[in-house]
Amino acid sequence: MRFVPVFGKGEPNPYAEHFTGQTYLAPLNAYSESLKVPAANVTFEPCARTDWHKHTGGQILFVTDGEGRHQIRGGEIEILHPGDVVAVEPNVEHWHGAAPDSWFSQVAVTPNAPDNKAVWLEPVTDKEYK
Repeated sequence: MRFVPVFGKGEPNPYAEHFTGQTYLAPLNAYSESLKVPAANVTFEPCARTDWHKHTGGQILFVTDGEGRHQIRGGEIEILHPGDVVAVEPNVEHWHGAAPDSWFSQVAVTPNAPDNKAVWLEPVTDKEYK
């Protein structure tokens, strides 16, 4: 199956050390002092996912392609489809990524920049993922 995300696949993710599996990053806008809201398309191959992490200023995910997963620590795994929106409040630990048998793309928006920092935690284990 050929996967063609609406915003393009991008290049191999330069933050790969914080992900399990192969992911790609396509910045959608440059940071500017007037907007202060960077956005990027992130594409995940099947089973790929972020590590547990949190954002000091929160994160908003707009699902554009494929099927994904999202979980807030201590909660149930959510199944994500195109058109879904996930709003994660500041400092809430979570992870997100592709379903086991599907590619997945999302637009990740980082509000409250430049002070919004990603705090990377431990990898999501296979047991947690499934």
